[in-house]
Amino acid sequence: MALDEIDRRVLRALQRNGRLSNSDLSDVVHLSPSACHRRVQRLEKEGYIRDYVALLDPRKLNMPTTVFVEITLQAQAEEVLEAFEKSVSRIPDVLECHLMAGTADYLLKIVAENTEDFARIHRQHLARLPGVAQMQSSFALRTVCKTTALPV
Repeated sequence: MALDEIDRRVLRALQRNGRLSNSDLSDVVHLSPSACHRRVQRLEKEGYIRDYVALLDPRKLNMPTTVFVEITLQAQAEEVLEAFEKSVSRIPDVLECHLMAGTADYLLKIVAENTEDFARIHRQHLARLPGVAQMQSSFALRTVCKTTALPV
């Protein structure tokens, strides 16, 4: 089902603050509380709203270092891709893993305490990933902009 402008207002408001009460949300999007509740339930049922989460501060949790790792595999065979993806999904420090078009096959986003901690992650996990031909790591110096909100 297509989203109308009210759906988009609901989604924008919940992306800014997922803890809004239904009453507060209904005020923000200019709907009655019951109509607002039905909208949110429909958006959840149809999969537009996937989850509600708390976004944690990596600095407060002593994980301020972000590392992007480009990985090139030895082959593109389905079994190689599946083995790699299964293994990488088990590494707790990997926040994201994307199959890419371009020079690298995969791009990983990893959090670590510092360079020594990343060396541990590399030694214990990354170096043991199956099918890897080449790996290149880049450390983020500063986050310029970051959001989890999709443009709706």
